[in-house]
Amino acid sequence: MKAVVVGGGAAGMTAASRIRRLQPTWRVEVYEETPYVSHAPCGIPYFVEGLVRDKDELITYSPEFFRKKRKIEVFTNSKVLKIDHKAKKLTVLNSGREREVSYDKLIIATGAKPFIPNPKWLEVEKVFTIRHIEDGVSIRKRISKDKEVVVVGAGYIGIELSEALRKLGKRVTLVEAMDQIMPMFDKEVALDIEEYMSKRGVKIRKGEKVVDISQRRNGVLVETEKGSYKADSVILAIGVKPNVDLALMAGARRGETGAIYVDDRMWTGVEDLYAAGDNVEVLNLVTGRRSYMPLAPLANKEGFVAGDNVAGGSLRFPGAVGSAITKFYSLEIGITGISEANARKLGFKVKSVYISHSSKAHYYPGSKWIKVKLVVEEGSKRVLGGQIIGLEGVWGRISALAIAIQNEVKVSDLFFADIPYAPPFSPVLDPLIVAARVAR
Repeated sequence: MKAVVVGGGAAGMTAASRIRRLQPTWRVEVYEETPYVSHAPCGIPYFVEGLVRDKDELITYSPEFFRKKRKIEVFTNSKVLKIDHKAKKLTVLNSGREREVSYDKLIIATGAKPFIPNPKWLEVEKVFTIRHIEDGVSIRKRISKDKEVVVVGAGYIGIELSEALRKLGKRVTLVEAMDQIMPMFDKEVALDIEEYMSKRGVKIRKGEKVVDISQRRNGVLVETEKGSYKADSVILAIGVKPNVDLALMAGARRGETGAIYVDDRMWTGVEDLYAAGDNVEVLNLVTGRRSYMPLAPLANKEGFVAGDNVAGGSLRFPGAVGSAITKFYSLEIGITGISEANARKLGFKVKSVYISHSSKAHYYPGSKWIKVKLVVEEGSKRVLGGQIIGLEGVWGRISALAIAIQNEVKVSDLFFADIPYAPPFSPVLDPLIVAARVAR
């Protein structure tokens, strides 16, 4: 039996490793179009900043590790051009030559690709996107002498890149088409984030959709619906879309989000064809609907489930609540579940609270501010979402809240949660407990 995985990222290599563990006699092959597998694209902004010194630090395991230690045949710089699933064959391009590869079972883990409104923008010199390690290498090398940089898109990557560029001494203009930065957050939280960023030198331009990016003799010109900005370089961080072409070619179908539809076994509905990672949609445990959540922890778990089922197992992926966290300088920014705005759009009747508190007991040295927003369904009193920002302590609290939301905890249960207390770690009534008390 031969299992083939297309894509060597988080989902792909986890799937291949799971198959190998369960089926030691099978032949397992992975085809990856870049030189790297098992790499960490989430770390690219920190590589651009110089916090991560060498690109190799972003690689968890080398292809040679998988070949020698796990007996997985890894083919890098190998682009899959075609899939004939009826014949169980791939057409692979490597070093200018095409060859056919047969398989019995196939997992497509091609991930996501940057959303580019106009591909011609990429023809402009010093316009960059972020997807692979080499993108980070190119940015760090080519912007070293630049003074003015425009970042398009104020999501997670845009925020992280803004910090990296400011620490490199660049003047940064952050352009966002929506009327707030971090559109996944509610406006009042986003405004607090914006205020913090502005004080640290980022020029933020909201409600300005980019209509053109063009080459100028002295740099790059970014034109929006409201104005124009000259820059030495531009980084597009508008978001990502699922890379579905190969999966569709193989016979899979799009789901309602535009990503590939899979069931809870990561099966596409086509015999011997599975998909996992940032190219698929999953069940949102809060809304009960399908959602597109291109997040690294989910991709790893989806790959594990796909590999398990390909190898004859019975694991199920239950879905997710969409937890994420980032930072800008000392400001920690976390979210889980759905926002109030999104909840109302989906027809939920909700109430919300947004409280300020301290990260430690007020008398303990070093206590810092933290803010918690809770979104609660009116009838059931179920906690639907939470957003937490602050100068410390966000990760642990957003993690606890994620588990609560995943288990459909009511706000009264959150209030009575037995969260530990000691002055160096929390006030006697933790910020989560205070927010739950107010929400009750």
